[in-house]
Amino acid sequence: MSDTAPTRATRNSPDRRPLVTAPDLLSSLVPLLAEWVPRQRWFAGKGRLLTGFTLLSATELLPCTGDGTAPGLLQLLVRAQQSAPPSRTPAGGDCYQLLLGVHPAPAPQLAPAVIGRPGGGPLRGRTVYDALLDNRLCGLLLERLRVPGRLGGLRFCREADVDIPSGLPARPIAVEQSNSSIVYGDSFILKVFRRIEPGVNPDLELPRALADAKCARVPAPAAWFESATADESGEATTLGVLQPFLAGSADGWQLALNALAVRADFTGSARALGHATAEVHTALAQTLPTTELRRPQLDVIAAQMHQRLEATARAVPVLQPYRARLRTAFDELAAVGHDGRSWAAQRIHGDLHLGQTLRTADEGRWSLIDFEGEPARPLAERRRPQPAVRDVAAMLRSFDYAARSGPAGGDPWALEWARRTRDAYCLGYAEAGGLDPRSAPELMRAYETDKAVYEVLYEARHRPDWLAVPMAAIRRLAAGGVPAVGVDGSGPARSPGSDGRG
Repeated sequence: MSDTAPTRATRNSPDRRPLVTAPDLLSSLVPLLAEWVPRQRWFAGKGRLLTGFTLLSATELLPCTGDGTAPGLLQLLVRAQQSAPPSRTPAGGDCYQLLLGVHPAPAPQLAPAVIGRPGGGPLRGRTVYDALLDNRLCGLLLERLRVPGRLGGLRFCREADVDIPSGLPARPIAVEQSNSSIVYGDSFILKVFRRIEPGVNPDLELPRALADAKCARVPAPAAWFESATADESGEATTLGVLQPFLAGSADGWQLALNALAVRADFTGSARALGHATAEVHTALAQTLPTTELRRPQLDVIAAQMHQRLEATARAVPVLQPYRARLRTAFDELAAVGHDGRSWAAQRIHGDLHLGQTLRTADEGRWSLIDFEGEPARPLAERRRPQPAVRDVAAMLRSFDYAARSGPAGGDPWALEWARRTRDAYCLGYAEAGGLDPRSAPELMRAYETDKAVYEVLYEARHRPDWLAVPMAAIRRLAAGGVPAVGVDGSGPARSPGSDGRG
């Protein structure tokens, strides 16, 4: 499609004012969005007063004000205005992507998706709903991705050698996530990013780099859509990514729980997963820039960990008695640089846990998915080279949590299962990557402590009943427990803020 091609809405209604330029569009939606947005899993500003929205862009993918019975589809980027934003929030507030269906009377099965009916403005008298729960509108997104080109403020892109069939049935993934995902037949899965930051999302950048490196452990992107204009760095902002759907695969978290349920050994699977992780790390290091972390960089990393600890202790008072002893883990990390040592840093997964892995049923082959990183952290931080041991530490915690959460409930057999599984994962990683991750105890303890602090804040805000899980890790780490091997049930396998499959 040409960049100057008119939208369908403009062609069908040449005399009306385009919806996307209507000055009262956002003001008519604000009362509805102010009620709906804070309830969504992907809303990052929970606990702070929402005072309004600013409209950044709007694209009418299907006409929303016609007289027909077909639904309209509107894509918005809005900035949420909130009181007392934390330091990590972008200036002006967080930006969110909304895909809204518009219909005079949507079908009854769409009732759970309904946001409301505007009392005025260009959509007055119509029902507005979450379009990503409408199979018909989800199908339209796939059709747009099949045909590269620009439409309004959006650009649709596709890899030249990828065949995307038309008419694949759409199936939204109903579980709550920090983004929204749609499965098309048994062929593709589309992740639509909700909280948006300028620039290329790692979930597009890293899998494309791994595809260039011929690494088969990660599904290669088939298509994506992005902002039609570049940011200050010259990069377009990623809004959604379409990847192959690994039908017939099971995620590592469920596989681990299944093994625990029948008291089955998991060391072979863990060792193979260690191989897969090391292969991905090796390919990323060969394809994308790497660096060395020396004293100045390690000092900065340790200082940031200190800051997160102090901020979390203020927000979650139960953490305060452990602050002084937890700080020693970060001081030991800084001491690595003070002793003249350095550590390699590269691009990593950034949010690795069992729920971010898939194993095929027929071959037993592991794949890694969801390279977005921790959504709560700024995009620039997620794209920064980091020690590969950070991914390893997160995965070891995931094994621990499976043992604590499974049917065995953390009994001695389950805890021994976790110890052996963690050892096997490290062994597999060392076999494929040439470096035993347990040879860096200072880094392992610092990154596990930082992760546990992150989890404490997340659980306190979103799942208070789970707070005891990371607090078990806090107690061990504060006592100087060895983080690389040893079981305490710490660290959610589905890391706070992560997506599981999507």
